[in-house]
Amino acid sequence: MSSVERPSIHSHDQADPADGLFSASSTVKRHRRWPWLVALIVVAVVAFLVFFRSSLGQSNSARAGKQAAPRAVPVVGATARVGDLGVYQNGLGTVTPIKTVTVHSRVDGELDSVAYREGQLVREGDLLAQLDPRPFEVQLHQAEAQLAKDEATLKNARIDLERYKALIAQDSIPRQQLDTQAATVDQDEAAIKSDQAQIESARLNLTYGRITAPISGIVGLRLVDPGNIVRASDQNGLLVITQQQPIAVIFTIAADHLQAVLQQRKAGHELVVEAWDRDFKHKLATGFLLAIDNQIDQSTGTVRMKAQFPNENYALYPNQFVNARLLVDTLHQTVLVPTAAIQRSPQSTYVYVVKPDSTVELRTVDLQLTEGDDTSVRKGLSSGEVVVIDGMDKLQPGTLVVLAKSGGAPQRNP
Repeated sequence: MSSVERPSIHSHDQADPADGLFSASSTVKRHRRWPWLVALIVVAVVAFLVFFRSSLGQSNSARAGKQAAPRAVPVVGATARVGDLGVYQNGLGTVTPIKTVTVHSRVDGELDSVAYREGQLVREGDLLAQLDPRPFEVQLHQAEAQLAKDEATLKNARIDLERYKALIAQDSIPRQQLDTQAATVDQDEAAIKSDQAQIESARLNLTYGRITAPISGIVGLRLVDPGNIVRASDQNGLLVITQQQPIAVIFTIAADHLQAVLQQRKAGHELVVEAWDRDFKHKLATGFLLAIDNQIDQSTGTVRMKAQFPNENYALYPNQFVNARLLVDTLHQTVLVPTAAIQRSPQSTYVYVVKPDSTVELRTVDLQLTEGDDTSVRKGLSSGEVVVIDGMDKLQPGTLVVLAKSGGAPQRNP
């Protein structure tokens, strides 16, 4: 039996020449691709860095630009104006009634009734109180009766006198008897006059029993109640009336300013006086200077003055303390600025002036007078210029500012 030789298959031992060629080609392609990928990555990183630096530079440039730009400081300004400013002299004063009357009874008697209310405004002649009139009526009746009796006696004495004159003509009686009768008639006539005086006194006492207001004014608290016996010698009286329309204020000013006041008085000017409350916040009344004391108080160096006020609204009350402002003179057509704009240093007095380009300028000024919220500037400032009245603590010459209305929103400098 002959053997048949079978071909051997070596799938793993011998490689296909085509497969080897393919593997080598793939390897070469992969080696060629890596440099391009690395180059692309490098280009991307470089582009990112360039973009980041550019953005960072722009941001820093913008921030630097913002920091370099000056910031405007908000301030409150006011415009200087031309006007009149009064020259006042101030002094502490006391409200004093022009008339104060303590009402007393002129006769003794029982207080029968009171016809007023405490604190009431009464007019001159109004009934205030009434005493019991009966004792005075009795006195009047007694005086009238005595007068009638003495009139009858006088009539009889005159008849006898006529008879004696007829008898003396006949030489029937002595002359002395006629003279005695004439004296009797004179005595009776004197008694009649005395009786008439008694009647007038009784009527006057009856009138005094009706107590009326001697002046117009405000009645105070009642001092005596009805039912009490009042006497003319009582020290306290029945009530007190104070006149409050018009009313006066007595105040003092420094003696150094007396000549200015006297010159205005000599020129015939009526000086205006204002009464303000103790805090100088509310004006109570306006009046005029009435009188100047005739001497200076050496202990205080002041002189007393008296002003009169109509007091139509009863704003002034007796013994009230007020601040009196005497208008001595008036500055006409002077430059006025708010007092808040004035700043002071050891070297000068100055203000901050806002220029048209919205920057401020430090301006030295010469002041003339400060009165309340206004200050008169003699030189250094013109009407229409804007001065800073609030926000000066952050200002320097040349600072850029933005104006704001007092209590309002900012506004541009015109």
